[in-house]
Amino acid sequence: MKSIKVKDIINLTKGELIIGNEDVECIDFSKDTRTIKKDDTYIGIKGQNSDGNIYWKEALEKGAKCVIVQDIKFKEEELKKYKDKVIIEVEDTMQALYKIAEFKRSLYKIPVIAITGSVGKTSTKDIIAKVVSQKYKTLKTEGNNNNNIGLPFTILRLKDEEAMVLEMGMNHFGEISLLSKIAKPDICVITNIGTSHIGNLGSRENILKAKLEILDGTKNPTIIINNDNDLLNKWYLENKDKYHIRVFAIKNQSSIDLKNLKIEKEWSAFEYLTNDKYVKVKVPVAGEHFVLNALSAILVAQELQIEDEKIRNGIETFELTKNRLETINLKNGAIIINDTYNASFESMQSSLKYISRFKEKRKIAVLGDMLELGEYSKTLHEKVGKEVYNDNIDLLICNGENSKYIVNQAKKSGMDEKKVLFFNEKEDIVKYLKNNITDNDIVLFKASNGMKFFDMVSKLQSMEY
Repeated sequence: MKSIKVKDIINLTKGELIIGNEDVECIDFSKDTRTIKKDDTYIGIKGQNSDGNIYWKEALEKGAKCVIVQDIKFKEEELKKYKDKVIIEVEDTMQALYKIAEFKRSLYKIPVIAITGSVGKTSTKDIIAKVVSQKYKTLKTEGNNNNNIGLPFTILRLKDEEAMVLEMGMNHFGEISLLSKIAKPDICVITNIGTSHIGNLGSRENILKAKLEILDGTKNPTIIINNDNDLLNKWYLENKDKYHIRVFAIKNQSSIDLKNLKIEKEWSAFEYLTNDKYVKVKVPVAGEHFVLNALSAILVAQELQIEDEKIRNGIETFELTKNRLETINLKNGAIIINDTYNASFESMQSSLKYISRFKEKRKIAVLGDMLELGEYSKTLHEKVGKEVYNDNIDLLICNGENSKYIVNQAKKSGMDEKKVLFFNEKEDIVKYLKNNITDNDIVLFKASNGMKFFDMVSKLQSMEY
């Protein structure tokens, strides 16, 4: 394990040692006094709604051995009380966090895989990490800690791992560039370029530019991209002689030769050519996008010289992060597909196609607003309404101001008005479903995370029927 000492932090941040020993080692880092552990190093993070710096005393009382803070006026009696601890004052704790994480990354000569894209980042990260972990002890981004706070703290968790798989998210230009410069990835994976955050960035072409910032911290990277995506396909054709690029695809040119692709209701399978033979792989989740995720994992694994048997085992045993196409069986026999973590047009489209495969069941889609779409919001919600009709959804239920566009377009497209419902309150949706769903129903819940549709799922899951 490669640790960081107090004197390293002072040198990196140009900070001031208020009290303490500069030879103290800082191993585990925390930003939350609610979960802090003994001997942690606490970093006070100043956010929009709260200032973690003011909790420095609480952190020390709960066992932290070191705190890194800004804008604190220390009293002499306080410093005497904590004379056995370490207090470092810096100009900006966020900048300190970035510098410490970047330094920690520099201590490890291990492969770092970074993943970005408009949709599918987390599931791609999960399957890649599962495959890589078949050969290397692997640290991965947990949950959605993919931003300018989550990624540095993930890197600071490094101990004896032999590989790292990091998810990189963004809302604006410059954000992925920052993450890339901290993480310095060796392999960069871009899942797709869609419409998420188009309200902030203005166009899909700008979204592509923002995602390509993943290259800003790299030297001679391997780039792995989805060649079925129109903008990534165009970028690949323009740049294939400039970078080492490998592409995965089902419809277009691919670095992997596929055959016998099958996409069933609950799983997918295919065979891929390697070492002059075809290897059969079963993906434990249905859907074309999960096949693409698996293909990206194969390319990463090949770059890391992971054996085919380990690749297959990793793909076949991976599990989705909670709230992403999560299957829940209710007590009355109905099936819920909980896909409430986030939503864009592309992910809505994929989820609707997923439940459309259940031909023998009544297909109910409970849909809410897709956020951060700006001037494109009306158009993209209307496109979802068309998808609902085209995928033969039996019952549409909506909640949210922008979801009214889904409702209106579904009706315009030809959906029976009696099968299109809008509720102002989520509680009314829960009551309606409790009284009306049966063991022949499959119910998709899908909306942006800010809509909190997961609350409805939890209530239905706990009810007696």
